[in-house]
Amino acid sequence: MASMNRAMSPDFDSIFLTPKAKYSFLSSSLVREIASMGGEVSEFVDPIVEAALKKI
Repeated sequence: MASMNRAMSPDFDSIFLTPKAKYSFLSSSLVREIASMGGEVSEFVDPIVEAALKKI
């Protein structure tokens, strides 16, 4: 990804933020799926995000 970003815009740097190990398995798709099935996602997302997911 960083290589493609540099090829498209040489003046920009890519920065990657890595999660804590306990969250490394999470993806937005997984969180959306859990929420869509009525599962509890509050330990994974901000309250604002949780509220938005409940509206979907």
